[in-house]
Amino acid sequence: MTVPVALTIAGSDSGGGAGIQADLKTFEAHGVYGASVLTLITAQNTRGVQAAHPLPPELVTAQLRSVLDDFPVAAVKTGALGNAGLVRAVADALRGRHLPLVVDPVMLAKSGDALLDAHALHALRDELLPLATLVTPNVPEWAALRAAGVPDTTPLLLKGGHAPGETVTDELRAHGHHLTLRAARQHTRHTHGTGCTLSAAITANLARGLALPDAVRAAHAYLQAAIRAAPGLGAGHGPLGHQTAGEWVQSTPHPT
Repeated sequence: MTVPVALTIAGSDSGGGAGIQADLKTFEAHGVYGASVLTLITAQNTRGVQAAHPLPPELVTAQLRSVLDDFPVAAVKTGALGNAGLVRAVADALRGRHLPLVVDPVMLAKSGDALLDAHALHALRDELLPLATLVTPNVPEWAALRAAGVPDTTPLLLKGGHAPGETVTDELRAHGHHLTLRAARQHTRHTHGTGCTLSAAITANLARGLALPDAVRAAHAYLQAAIRAAPGLGAGHGPLGHQTAGEWVQSTPHPT
């Protein structure tokens, strides 16, 4: 039996709660082999981002070639890309490969620290988003993308966690599918990496062969479980309980 392979293209979170680290934990929780391409390095913990350093685009391109030329990648996700040069490097490497692509347009860390250069928005709009199977912005990110000229026809999972109220509503509008997902708001500060985790779970489910609505529905449930299972680490926005939520995934039947 061949293990499904998913690829994350994202930044490193030294605190382990978001970015590459959260993505790989999420892939593992879903029984998917995770490969990774690093775009930037951060000094980061639950309190914020203390430093960030983007890698050279040619190094990102070399990583992408190494992975894509050797592994049977079944689905890809992108996270923090940092600047226009990195966005273009990723788009150039993925163009023509026709792989399911989930784009998490990471613009801000949970702490409010900026993770996407303003000049990268146009590169994201023109080069990467046209390749996307699904884009997963929160409400402020979608507002910024719309202001940059991203069209309403973009395949979208709009995350509603920033909206007020006791019910959090996410809306899938993509490829003829319209799905509304609701969950009771969990009042906790341990929500670091929720966006990364959700998009990684969708990617893992696509790699497993699930159709897009089923992949999104299962990922939404996994995220709620991961928030509930948060280990309570750190003095700020703490990380999620990826492993415990993964035990739920393994014991819960999903459509195939």
